[in-house]
Amino acid sequence: MCELLGMNCNVPTDIVFSFSGFSKRASEHADGFGIAFFENRGVRCFVDAQAADQSPVADLIRQYPIRSTHVIAHIRKATVGHVALENCHPFTRELWGRYWVFAHNGDLKGYDPLLHAAFRPVGDTDSERAFCWLLQEMAKSHASVPTPEELTRTLRELVPQVARFGTFNFIMSNGQALWAHCSTKLHHLVRQHPFAQARLQDDDVTVDFAQVTGPQDRVALVATQPLTDNEDWQAFKPGELLAFVDGVSLD
Repeated sequence: MCELLGMNCNVPTDIVFSFSGFSKRASEHADGFGIAFFENRGVRCFVDAQAADQSPVADLIRQYPIRSTHVIAHIRKATVGHVALENCHPFTRELWGRYWVFAHNGDLKGYDPLLHAAFRPVGDTDSERAFCWLLQEMAKSHASVPTPEELTRTLRELVPQVARFGTFNFIMSNGQALWAHCSTKLHHLVRQHPFAQARLQDDDVTVDFAQVTGPQDRVALVATQPLTDNEDWQAFKPGELLAFVDGVSLD
């Protein structure tokens, strides 16, 4: 299976620490990687069909502290779709004049939804088909960008229609909120005052966040597996969908 990483925070924050540990997992997930950063209404999206522990693009991300309030990253282990750039997550589309970014972990068996011309996959993954279908159905349900609370209610009706085909762990954002759904395995964590040290599980790196944050800062992280071994990561329940705004879950 693939690995997911998402960040939502109330002030622009860099993800260098978390991505450094996350990318170490590419030795078992070597079929490409990608990461997207929202900056106001724009998105910087970097993808590469090389493994994240070998890619020069990943080296750039580990050394370049891009600050963002919403970040989605993915390292791929191919199940549906060949290893190619067009099949690398995260995927991006426009809806209601905003960019949407999506990454999926799982395998959807026999999933072939009816899609109209506005949202069509470029690659051949089940993940991109699911993203296109979600956007298509969201567009049917709302005439313009809904509030995070409204869209969360809509997604709780739509997501089970995809999840019945298999494993549908995903992270999605439009730069206003970050949504995460768990079928099998997903974890979340909120860092806030009083900040403490965090130690990566996959690398010998420790950061004292008390030295690099302010008392009002708040960061929510979502990952397939906990990234650190000394923080209180919470497991999602199977079937749970959470929305995060300004580093806080809406539920």
